[in-house]
Amino acid sequence: MRKFIQSLDPQSLTEERKEFLNPLVEFIQSKVSTGETIRLNFICTHNSRRSHLSQVWAQTMAYHFQIKNVYCYSGGTEATALFPMAAKTLQNSGFDVQTISEGTNPVYSIKYAENEHPIICFSKKMDADFNPKSGFAAIMTCNSANEACPVVFGAEKRFPIMYEDPKAFDNTPQQAEKYHERSLQIATELFYIFSQIQPNNGN
Repeated sequence: MRKFIQSLDPQSLTEERKEFLNPLVEFIQSKVSTGETIRLNFICTHNSRRSHLSQVWAQTMAYHFQIKNVYCYSGGTEATALFPMAAKTLQNSGFDVQTISEGTNPVYSIKYAENEHPIICFSKKMDADFNPKSGFAAIMTCNSANEACPVVFGAEKRFPIMYEDPKAFDNTPQQAEKYHERSLQIATELFYIFSQIQPNNGN
């Protein structure tokens, strides 16, 4: 896991892309500076791929950069299931991924550090009881959810940070490569976001 994170290259990000990311940097920094809890809810239509990759990488990067009181969530405009290739991609990057409940919407335990609580991942609607009801940042990771939800109830702020869907390559020879590519992009951008945060040493 550490090797994978150290291999990321935030210098590869374009200035245009950073313009999409910087408002979220400012939101997180404002919370850190005032000692407030940071809640990030990553939202996509089906809560099956991009939103989960974003949730897991965001929580991991907060830990990596020692930004405290960060709680990451994900949700969709509808619930489906966490797509197995998304979980496999995280496992290939060094996460400890365990299936703790089978069925049409499996529940996964995803650990990024030995002594930290695992991230519990399963598909759910963005307003599910598992997610925060207020005071959170809504990060829209896909265009359809962004258009379908101009307002996310309870969100303190809303950030469109969208990614192309690796689903387009399901059941093709490029599937694993494209899921890795998307996960790598998300990891790199969240590395950049959390690397910009200055800790509040007074809290």
